Amino acid sequence: MRYFEDMAVGETWEFGEYEVTREEILAFAEQYDPQPFHVDEAAAEASQFGGLIASGWHTASMCMRMLVDNHLSESASAGARGVRDLKWIAPVRPGDTLTCRLEVVDTEAGDGPVGTVTSELTAFVDGDPVIEWTADGMFEKRDADT
Repeated sequence: MRYFEDMAVGETWEFGEYEVTREEILAFAEQYDPQPFHVDEAAAEASQFGGLIASGWHTASMCMRMLVDNHLSESASAGARGVRDLKWIAPVRPGDTLTCRLEVVDTEAGDGPVGTVTSELTAFVDGDPVIEWTADGMFEKRDADT
């Protein structure tokens, strides 16, 4: 288990391989973001994207799953204070495989049982960035009295 004290500025993790499927793109978009380029293949072909693409919110959700599976589940995560600077850099398409990189850019112990770890997440398809954000994650301290 990794606690707040175990997180160091500059520490980087690379993880995940998440294959994006047409069926998952359609199901997510029909439920949460039913814009034509996410749910209608003909409309998507005629759009600026030239084909079906995942919702940016879906891409963020896939990254969150990889983050939990490969990092947060092995830590004393206590949620997050927020996400900022969310950028959808490039479209994600059926058949793409997402990978992620997470880098700690700041830590703040503060008072109380949790500290804040600011990290930057970037996801890639074939080495090219497709989404990025900065998050202020909360992690339990090993000794809650510090």
